[in-house]
Amino acid sequence: MTGPFAQFLAVDWSGAKGARQKGIALALALAEGGPPVLLAPPDPKGWARVEVLTLLAGLQVPTLVGLDLGISLPFVDAGAFFPGWDASPGDARGLWALIDALCEGDPHLEPGGILAHPQAARYFRHGAGAEGDRFLLPGAPTREGRFRRAEHAQRGQGVRPVSNFNLVGAAQVGKSSLTGMRMLHRLRGRVPVWPVDPLPEQGSVVTEIYTSVAARLGGVTGAATKIRSFAALNDALDRLGSAPVAGEGAIDDHSADALLTAAWLRRVHQERDLWHPPALTPEVARTEGWTFGAL
Repeated sequence: MTGPFAQFLAVDWSGAKGARQKGIALALALAEGGPPVLLAPPDPKGWARVEVLTLLAGLQVPTLVGLDLGISLPFVDAGAFFPGWDASPGDARGLWALIDALCEGDPHLEPGGILAHPQAARYFRHGAGAEGDRFLLPGAPTREGRFRRAEHAQRGQGVRPVSNFNLVGAAQVGKSSLTGMRMLHRLRGRVPVWPVDPLPEQGSVVTEIYTSVAARLGGVTGAATKIRSFAALNDALDRLGSAPVAGEGAIDDHSADALLTAAWLRRVHQERDLWHPPALTPEVARTEGWTFGAL
């Protein structure tokens, strides 16, 4: 792993349309301890995605950043992101560049361009009963779509990720992932993205996180891993060895996810196994990336 981090930043992301998103929440946990804290957006209407991009590009102290989104699409299962399309890139950075180029005319890092592209659109599920003819590979065992190696590992840990090619339903992260990949493309040369980029000896690092994995370590059990009260959040923070946050009653799940995951990153970042999961081969790292915490 890289040198010591001064702070841990968790970003609960959103792929929704619009300039500002109530669904984006940022929480910071300091290495020296104390409760995690929410970062207030510059505007009461919420964070803009470009504001998060600016914040990450301008980090002044070594920070481990966790983004709650998929940093890539499935590749290893078919040897390509978009099998049968000659424009399919060969690695994750090429994918980010392609997505950003196709979406050049979309504001707020939105992904409309790739979803409207006549070839790219064939690989996504766009609505109930409306999916591209290449959403499923021939002989696919289920209708869920394709998964990365990291998502198979997540399933082995008792959580249920949804294919990043799926853009339908409350649990989908496809649109969030596509907007996030546009941001990652624009961070190139500023902050490394593990494991697409190697870990630096020091400085900040961006990783993919899945807040449900953090919730499991915080003692949240059952099919649902969302926390919606300060009492439940502080119980989970206590299990992570973190000081409680101030508040009582209800809390929105975006804020709770970010707060809990910032504390989780602080708690587990020195566990060597999390940086060296068995299924993380050089090919997987280069193409699909990984979810920090997935084993």
